[in-house]
Amino acid sequence: MNHINLSAGKTTGLFAVLLAGLVGVSLAGSAPVHLIFFLCWTWALICACLYIKTSELGGQVFVSTMYLFIATTFLNQSLLSVQVGFFSLFIYRLMLIVALIILLVKANGAKGLHDLWDQIYVKGVLFFLLFWMAYGSISLLWAQSVIDGVKYLFLLGIGIAFIFLAVFSFTKIRQLTVFYAIWMFMTAALLVIGLVNHFTGFQLPTSSLYGGSAYKLDYPTAVFTNQNDFATLLTISFFFYLSYAKNAEKGGYRVLTLALSALSLYIIFLTDSRASLLAIAAGLAFYVFMFLPGKFKKYSAIAAAALLAGGVLLYSGKIVSKLIAFFTEEPDLSVYGTTDSNVVRMHFLQSTAHYLADTYGFGVGAGNLSYYLEYRPLFNTDHIYEVHNWLAEITGNFGLLIGAGYLAMYTALFVSLYRMRQRVEERNQKMLIEGALAGQLAFLVSSISPSSVSNLYFHWVFLGFVVTLVSVLQRDRRLNEVKPGGVKR
Repeated sequence: MNHINLSAGKTTGLFAVLLAGLVGVSLAGSAPVHLIFFLCWTWALICACLYIKTSELGGQVFVSTMYLFIATTFLNQSLLSVQVGFFSLFIYRLMLIVALIILLVKANGAKGLHDLWDQIYVKGVLFFLLFWMAYGSISLLWAQSVIDGVKYLFLLGIGIAFIFLAVFSFTKIRQLTVFYAIWMFMTAALLVIGLVNHFTGFQLPTSSLYGGSAYKLDYPTAVFTNQNDFATLLTISFFFYLSYAKNAEKGGYRVLTLALSALSLYIIFLTDSRASLLAIAAGLAFYVFMFLPGKFKKYSAIAAAALLAGGVLLYSGKIVSKLIAFFTEEPDLSVYGTTDSNVVRMHFLQSTAHYLADTYGFGVGAGNLSYYLEYRPLFNTDHIYEVHNWLAEITGNFGLLIGAGYLAMYTALFVSLYRMRQRVEERNQKMLIEGALAGQLAFLVSSISPSSVSNLYFHWVFLGFVVTLVSVLQRDRRLNEVKPGGVKR
């Protein structure tokens, strides 16, 4: 195992050097210098391929590429961005192309995808994702803006492609532990950038605050477009750090990850993202609930249900009036005024509900919800045309079937992990499961903060981690149920 880990580390390091060289080539100045750098990089690439081919590293190429791919997703578009029409080539998109090519070569040498497919225990999830893409493609038939639809499907396809790549490449817990470690390490780097943003007012060109008003420059954005996107990532990372600290064997690592979780919370506080703070509170409540003894869990669940019911009864009048207003309020013709942010968010949801009703629940078509909010407004959204709610974004674009399907898939993954946590005993497995569970809940709450989640690639990386974790744990459980002779216990 150590030999395999060392080989994967060598291969990943070699690829990282090549990728850094490619970035250097892209940043070269004059044409002659650019040509010399490109020739040197090409020569280095050929030498690396020959070395991998003739050494023991060849078997680790796919996994190593995926490790590097995961790391590059955290860089967003901060180091390399090449515009080709409406298509932008970033580092992680370049790595996606490389990973897909390697997967196709690997599949061709393994009797097609059959051998790889047999190792997958989340086939239902993968079929749903394929159906989502197919439905989105068909929805272009009634979409008002086909161009917006194609752009959206491109982003969706990139995200779904990562999930497939992750499921096919990571088949062991130790590989997912490396995945988890890469997430924590790259988040730590982003936390440093966030601190620089706050204390110096320096923003990267990828930020919408770059070159903006001075009073806004202390918001941490790291490599993201705005602070809300960054805060949503940190809600997941907070629980990754917390789960690692809880399950770490060495005190030094425990202290370090606790400090990083505290720093994540501090940065979230600096972003002023109320949804992300609420997500942390919800995740912490669930995290504590997980470790309660059986009887206390039962009593806690009953108490929580009683409090919820009491709250509903106490505020039933206000709740009913709000619901009546939501469903009966007529579209406001003065759609271009200014209004409160909470009212705007309500108008987003009301508009989405009207669009769904007008399309008989099929949705306005892939990527067209923003088009409708801008060109066919029903309520005042203060010149903002993104719905700021991930579930509403999915349902508004793709209809009730896909919206309910996504929520059902997400819930099924959550329930599967929760049940598995009751059975596992190894520290690594507990760490991965607990971090994934709390992260899932936190993301679901904080996903009402970003303007759109479809272009936040870390969401797809996280979802790929969760799906792959369920698949690997299911596979290990099935293998443990079978004796060496092939007979179930």
